[in-house]
Amino acid sequence: MIRDKLKRVIILVVAVSLILGATVVFSEPGSENDPLVSLSYLEKRLEQLKLYMDEKLEGNSSTSSIKMEVVEVNSGQSIIGRSGTEIILRGGKARIIAGELGGLSDVTDGKDLSMDIPVPPNHLLIVPRDDGRGAYAITDAIFLVRGDYEIR
Repeated sequence: MIRDKLKRVIILVVAVSLILGATVVFSEPGSENDPLVSLSYLEKRLEQLKLYMDEKLEGNSSTSSIKMEVVEVNSGQSIIGRSGTEIILRGGKARIIAGELGGLSDVTDGKDLSMDIPVPPNHLLIVPRDDGRGAYAITDAIFLVRGDYEIR
């Protein structure tokens, strides 16, 4: 009786092993249930991604958005930036030209600079709106500028 039970258990274990083994042997590599990624496939996809990113970066870049431009402003002239223009006073003296809704954002000090305040040298200033904001040169001044601007 114990021998019969032992035989049944052994037969059951062998049957289950055969079924599971057949499933593993006959499964298709790379299927939905068993994904397989080869190195060549991965390299191909990475190259496609690199080309896509290069195209997007080239399409969105312009000289004014990549590097800062040195701009000389004569005494009595103004530099007026468009929305998002970045300005840094590198030499000379200038005063802030504000708009009705505020002045220039001084990112270096974290404050808003209002009308006629002296432009702090070497501070990054951002023109937040396209409403005539900028800087008036008291003396000949040198600015670093990234973005669209106009000298008046």
